[in-house]
This record gives sequence, structure tokens and C-alpha cells, in this order.
Amino acid sequence: MSELLVFDNVSKFYGEVLGVNRVNLSLAPGITGLVGPNGSGKTTLMNLATGLIQPTQGTVTVRGIPTSDPERLFRLVGYATQFDSFPPGLTGRQLISRYLEVHGYPRSVAQELTQAAIARVGLSEAADRRVGGYSKGMRQRIKLAQAIAHDPPVLILDEPLNGLDPMARAEAIQLFQALAEAGRHVLLSSHILHEVDLISDRVVLVSSGYIVAAGEIEGVRTEIHDHPIQIYVRCREARHLAARLFESDHLVEVTLHEDLQGLNARTRDADRFYLTLNELAASGEVTIEGLGPADEDVQAVYSYLITEEGASS
Repeated sequence: MSELLVFDNVSKFYGEVLGVNRVNLSLAPGITGLVGPNGSGKTTLMNLATGLIQPTQGTVTVRGIPTSDPERLFRLVGYATQFDSFPPGLTGRQLISRYLEVHGYPRSVAQELTQAAIARVGLSEAADRRVGGYSKGMRQRIKLAQAIAHDPPVLILDEPLNGLDPMARAEAIQLFQALAEAGRHVLLSSHILHEVDLISDRVVLVSSGYIVAAGEIEGVRTEIHDHPIQIYVRCREARHLAARLFESDHLVEVTLHEDLQGLNARTRDADRFYLTLNELAASGEVTIEGLGPADEDVQAVYSYLITEEGASS
């Protein structure tokens, strides 16, 4: 438990307004992607993890430290909010070094940590410019530098990729992966779902204050028992294959590719689908050139689960 970020039966209400409700999560080191629309509860979960707000019910612990203990928690957590709020007139270097000094670091140590953090996010040349004159992407990077400056084992990053150009985004993702490989927690939210899918070890899907699903993306996908799975098949006999597949009661839909050299099929039973495909290939009716899931990503899982959540509520 001392290595985990734990939400134990956590609820947060703002008066009568629900923030999050009955959240139970135990997150190991690695990259966890937090996915959900605006107002779903992502930022509330992050603010709870950083101790900025306290739960109405339940407890949150970060590596065994309760979030109600801010002095000890600071050493463990780095937080980059999605909102910009900088003291006026400070340079990027001053912003980080003074932040570290306020929390007890000697000036010489704070300056060394500041230099290292700024270099790590690629802002060395702009370090002595005022933050107020930074572009959106530069402000995102200085917030990330502030979050990592004291080398915390847990990073909470709210929309950290927003506003970054492709090169800076790629560098940030490499940084997140390096931190995760070093045994740190990286909890990040993003609306760029395919990037969350690519970089996350696990995902947490949030809707209307509830955790809809959590786990590795493949594991989350298996929770969707009734949702038809879409599979793509590349073969020259696409029309014949479509006709043969329609003989199966588990098939929902078939769409031929534009070049007629393949198809996408939706099935309620992937095992039976693959068995049928094997039989057709073994008999020589079709020659399979490519095969794989067509929707094994966060977007497909998220869209289905959120729709189901809304329909059942």
C-alpha cells in the first residue's frame, strides 16, 4: 500500500452538487490516463489527490501519506494544473526557484533544481524571460518544470499536452515515460484520447462523477460484454467473406472497404468470429492478408461505456 495512490470510498460534494461519488481506486506506479468530458470529475479527482480539497467521505492516501497532511504530501506530489495562474513579473527561473525556497529548500539547492527542471522541459533559453510573455506551449512547459522540480515520486498532470506543438508534445510524452520507467506515478488527464491510449499503462474512465471503468485498455475492453466488437479483415475475397459471415447469428454488421480488398465486421462473439474465419481460411475459401481489432482504443471503449452509463441512469 505504501507504493500506491489510493482512493478509498471517496465522495466529494460541493453543497448539493456531486463532484465524485464512491470512488475506489488503487493506482500503482506507471502512467495512468484519466479520461472524461468536461465536468465528469477528472479535476476533482486530481485536486483530491494533491490535497487541494478534502473528500466529503472516504480517504485519499499517496504512498501511505494522507492528503490531510500537506507538509509531508508536498514532498511526494508534483501538480501541474490546466489553468494558468502566475505571480506577475516573475521570470520562469524565479517562478520555480522561489516556489522551492518557500517550501524549505536552501537557495543554492533551489537554483540547482530549477536549472535541471527547466532544462528537462526544454526552456533553458527562455528561463530568464517573464512568464507573462510566454506562449501557451511555453506556459505549459514551465508548469511541468515546476511540478517535477523537487523530483516527486507522484506527478498529477491536468491536460499537460494541451497547447504543445508536435515536437514539444513528443518530448513531454518521452519525459512521462521516462518518469514512469523510473518507478514514479504519472496521473494525467487529456482530451486527446489516442495519445492517452498510446502512452498510458492503464486508463480510468470517468462520467458524471463516477468511475465507469478502470484498468489496462484491453482489460477495460473485456468489461463490455454486450458491445459488438469491430474487427478488420484484409482479403481479396471480401464480398464472398461478407456473405459467409452473414450466415452466423453473432454477426451484427459488415462494411466493405472502399477498395473491396477487405471489410470491417461487428460481432457479439469474437471467439466464434475468429473460429469461423479460421475455418474459411483453412478450407481455401479466403486468403487472409491482415486481421486485427478495429476499435481497440480509448475512444471506442469510452464512447460505449459513457453511452451505457447514461442509458442506465
